[in-house]
Amino acid sequence: MAVRYRVTKRSNSIQNKKEQYILQSVATGTVDIETISKAIGNECSLHAVDVKAVLVALGIKLEYYLEQGNIVDLGDVGKFKIGFKCKAEEDAKVLTPKRNIKKYHVNYQPSVKLKRKLKAGITTYKEGSSSI
Repeated sequence: MAVRYRVTKRSNSIQNKKEQYILQSVATGTVDIETISKAIGNECSLHAVDVKAVLVALGIKLEYYLEQGNIVDLGDVGKFKIGFKCKAEEDAKVLTPKRNIKKYHVNYQPSVKLKRKLKAGITTYKEGSSSI
């Protein structure tokens, strides 16, 4: 596993507005459901079409259970739950979902196995370099 990065200039608006540099990860592409289905189908006794059907059903059920307020625990994949951004009020009595909830999102928590892998470190290489 290797992650590509680039050096990016950022302005720090909090500390004297000095320019600073950071390392920013760069995606190397997108893997779609077709590619994942074929890869899993090649590694097990299921056909890629069957795997895709299960992945599509998983997406539908993930949406359903998240809308019910459940945390969806997918084992080694991790956990998903609904969250939202809310506008604060000085008086709790004036809070309403319609007026105060500004944006919904999905929170993802990686599995313990994946957290350990991330903590151990992942190989990285600079964008434009030919070696890892």
